[in-house]
Parts: sequence; C-alpha cells; structure tokens
Amino acid sequence: MQIASGTVASFHYTLRGEDGAELENSRAGEPVAYLHGHGNILPALEEQLAGHAPGETLAVTLAPEQAYGLRHADSIQRVPLKHIRAPGRRLAPGMVVAVETGHGARQVTVVKVGKFNADVDTNHPLAGRTLSFDIEVLDVRVASEEEITHGHAHGAGGHHH
Repeated sequence: MQIASGTVASFHYTLRGEDGAELENSRAGEPVAYLHGHGNILPALEEQLAGHAPGETLAVTLAPEQAYGLRHADSIQRVPLKHIRAPGRRLAPGMVVAVETGHGARQVTVVKVGKFNADVDTNHPLAGRTLSFDIEVLDVRVASEEEITHGHAHGAGGHHH
C-alpha cells in the first residue's frame, strides 16, 4: 500500500541541518505515525512522502520557507519566569524551553535570564534553517474512521487518548 490521503504512515527519520550535523533521530524510540492529508507533519514533507510504500527510503531537503519559516529579528519577548516550563533545570541562554501562553505551550529559546523574567526568542528553534530528512517508511495502513474523525493517527507513534 502506498501513502495517500486517508492512510496512516509510520516512518523513522534522521534530521540534519545545513552543515550535515544530526539534529534529531527517531530510531531510539517509536517511529513517527501520522494521518496523511490532515496536516499532522510539515506540508512539504507530507507532499514528498505521498506515493511511497513500506521499505522505501527517501531523502528530502526543505528550505526554511518549506519547513519552519524564516527567522524574524523582532521575535524577542520578555516573559515572567513563572510562565516558563523547565522542570529541574536552571535556565541558561540557548536552552529551548516551553512557555505557557493563552493558546497552550510554545517552544522558545532562552536569550537572557534575569531574576524575575527571561528574554526569549519566539522563533521556532529550527526557523531559518535548511533541513534534510533521511526517511525510512515502515508501514502504511488504511486509517480508521475514528482517526479520520479526530484528524490524527492513534496508537504507537501517533496520538494516544
């Protein structure tokens, strides 16, 4: 079966930056499972996965505009420390942490830490970077009606209720 709208695909990936350095690798854990055609992964990556079948491998390179967007210089904000989630860790510049917002948690990068506040960069940590994915498709199956209704994959590697 090939990856198409209404299927759940599972894959392992290695993510590299423009310098070839590994940024992430899914092989130490569960594969990524997503519902194709429902915007669960980067749209340009989803487009490249269409038509592939289990056992196939592919290399995909995405420009910043296709991945997490360009960096915006005006994205530094001062945030009270009480809104930053970094359990058991002392904040330091360069750390990626979660900030609680009215729309849920959001990843930010710490720029400067003060006594009561921290300056954070609200750009996605991978914004402005060209990203390369090495992907191995492991499984493709027809999505259940419940998965289609919920708009995401369920079970291992997907969303758990």
